[in-house]
Parts: sequence; structure tokens; C-alpha cells
Amino acid sequence: MSQPSRHRRILVVDDEKLIRWTLRERLEKDGHVVSEAEAGLTAIEMLRQEEFDLLLLDFKLPDIDGIEVLRHAKERRPAPAVILMTAFASVQNAVEAMKLGAYDYVKKPFNLDELVLECERALETVSLRAEVSRYHSLDRARFSVANLVGSSPQTQAIRTLVQRVAKSGARTILITGETGTGKGLLARAIHFESELAATPFMNVTCTALQETLLESELFGHEKGAFTDARTTKKGLFELADSGTVFLDEIGDMPLSLQGKLLRFLEDKTFRRLGGTRDILVDVRIVAATNRDLKAAVKEGRFRNDLYYRLNVIPIPIPALAQRKADVMDLARHFVAIYAEEFKKVIKGFDHDAAKALNAYPWPGNIRELKNTIERAILLSDRDVLTLEDLPFEIRDGTASAAARSVIFTLPKEGVDLDQVHKDLLFQALERSRFNKTASGKLLGLNRDQVRYWMRKYGIADKQAVEG
Repeated sequence: MSQPSRHRRILVVDDEKLIRWTLRERLEKDGHVVSEAEAGLTAIEMLRQEEFDLLLLDFKLPDIDGIEVLRHAKERRPAPAVILMTAFASVQNAVEAMKLGAYDYVKKPFNLDELVLECERALETVSLRAEVSRYHSLDRARFSVANLVGSSPQTQAIRTLVQRVAKSGARTILITGETGTGKGLLARAIHFESELAATPFMNVTCTALQETLLESELFGHEKGAFTDARTTKKGLFELADSGTVFLDEIGDMPLSLQGKLLRFLEDKTFRRLGGTRDILVDVRIVAATNRDLKAAVKEGRFRNDLYYRLNVIPIPIPALAQRKADVMDLARHFVAIYAEEFKKVIKGFDHDAAKALNAYPWPGNIRELKNTIERAILLSDRDVLTLEDLPFEIRDGTASAAARSVIFTLPKEGVDLDQVHKDLLFQALERSRFNKTASGKLLGLNRDQVRYWMRKYGIADKQAVEG
């Protein structure tokens, strides 16, 4: 939420004492802290020494004009809002003031109530700008290259490449890698490490919407373009003008939309659905996919020309299994995050747990590791994570994927993994007559973990048997 406009610091700059007094009395009555300056150079010196949220600035001063003071005010960080006041209004002066960033321009004599209302609006704008700036600063810290955790040579090379790409003028970037490798984080790092950091970052998953809805999401639509189009809507390309659009799972984009995307990448113009006017925007496109786009091109599922247009700067992310040196770096990183979130004092891992984490192949990549650590922190009551805190498949480091596949064969039509987990848990509970310790031994879980999964899947405790 933005801060209230009360108790803000205001500087009134005017050579007429009565005007300064009148404004000060009224604004202090409203709860603001008000200072005065009767000359431009005095105001500039006060701006150097103090921070102000708003300047009420006379255009004609005894030493320098208000435009000069305005220039100095806008060089401050953070810059105050400025309302110019003058009895010598001209179109030329107004235009120059607005170009330099003045919030408004009022003529003397002014209506005091109207001017105070304008001050409140200006202060609210200052609050909103400060809030937006704070969020941008948080995002820059959260998504900086420094948050690409890992000491492996591959990750170090990726960090270097991201920094170079972010600072370049590259407008199309293609990130490839398995699901869970961190493609979204990389896309945000490219945006927030670049000069575009203060501009919009928009993202869409190409599989999340039906074709018509995806087209509307990207390009927008005019009122009446289709049945539910009751108003005109701007698409992501338009909303992200001067910023970045992240197209996740680009390999699954429908062929009909691929052609429209290609035309947009070629000339940076598009039309909203149902529109007749070309709209020109300048956006950086970061696309990502877990698919082999070369194979998709050969199979006719992805346009050859679009592939080469996107693949100007490719950034492949290796699977976590190919950068084993990152596993413990990431694991410790997630321990720090979730220990703080769950208010627990957990320092790390014992020897056996660390060995098991390093030995496991991590088919789900970073996402699987993150979820594993989150669950372990949530359920552990020790100050270090042990082998017992890890899931069975990670503890059983000697079992190969092939051996596991003999136990469970995936049907052709697929399965609901949550339902499989729930069914297995229920079978174990029934076989052990709801003894949680015994059930846990059947599933490779401890008693607390069994209780956690029972709560998650809504399985009632039919018998109060505690092993």
C-alpha cells in the first residue's frame, strides 16, 4: 500500500511573504511539515541539504527563475513533485515546465482549496512512485544474477552469459532446458540485470490458455471481437512496451499463432483481435522451452523460420544431474530460505543426508530439490537434516530408476500422481491398522511424515493407534 499523504515535507518557494505564510498555515493545519524559501538559490541550497516530497514553486523569483529551481529539484533522488505557480503564465513556460517533469502549473491568483487539493494529488503520486520504486528494488535484489545459485563451471558460465546478454541490445533470447531447471528465474535475471529493470516484465505460459484466449492475451482485442469481448483489452505486448515479455513453453504454441508471433518479431507491429490499426511496440522477447525445437521443426510441429528467429541468442541450461557441484549449494540455499519461513533453527545436513542428496539423479531438477528441502524442513524436529528426513527414493541411493520401474509401470494413458500417493498411503494405513510408524516403514517415511500426508490428502485417523 502507498503511504498516506499526511506528514509530508513541503517546500514553498515564493518571494511574496503573504503567499508563503498563507500556504504554510493551511498545509501545516493539514498535518504537513512546511519550509519556506524566498529566493531560488536559497531553495536550491535547501534541496541539497534536505529531502522534500513537494515543491510549491513560484516561476518569477528575485534571483533566478523557477525553471532553474525545477531542474535542480528533478536531479535529486528521490525527486520531489513540483507545482509551479505564476502570474505570468504562457504556453511556452508551461510546456517547458512539463517537459522538465513538473506535476502541474497553476496561475496566480489561485483558489487555495483547489491548490491544496492539487497538492494532495501530487503527494499521492509521489507515494505511488516511491512504492513502485521499492518493488522494483526488491525485484532487482530477488532476481539478480547473484541469485543464480551454484558453483559448477556450467552455472558460472550461465551467470556470465546472462550478464552479457542483459547488458546487450538483444531483443530475442531462447532459453532451453528440462522442466524444473530454472528457466523462469533466468528470464527474470536477464530483465532485472538490464537497463529495462524499471520497465514491465510480463509473462505467459503458452500451454495455460486455449488458442483464442492466448492470442487475446498476447495481442489484445477490440470490443466486440468475439462473444465475450465486452471492452477493449490491451495484450501483453502492448502492456510491456519498452520492457520484456517472457513466453514460457514456447514449443507448445499452436502453429497458427506461431505465424503471428513471427510477423510481430520481424516488424514489431501487431493488430489486436478485431482491430484494423497496426500498433508499434518495442519489447524484448525471452522464450523458453523444455522441448527439442529442432526435432519439433522436423516433425512439423514448430515453424522453422520462427525457430531461427527466436534462436538468435540461445541459453541452454544443463540438467541438475549434469552439474552435481550445484546440488549442495542449492540445498543449503533452500535450507536457509525455509528454515526462516518455518521459524526453525536448522543448520544443514549430516554426512549421510548430504551423500544421498549428491547421489540422487534429480530427474525433477531444481524444482524437485526445492520441494524436497521444503518438506524436510517442515517435518524435521532436529537442528540438522538427516537421512530419515528425506524421501524414500532419495534415501535408497542404490536403487536404479530401472529397478523402480519394475515395481510400478506407468500406464499409456498416464496417472494422477497425487492419487497414486494417496492410494498407496491409504493401503499402508489399512495394512498396519492405522499404525503410523508401521505405515511409514512400508512407505519409507517417518511417523510425522505419515501424519503430514494424511492431513494433505484428507485421510481421517480411523483408529487412534500410535506406534
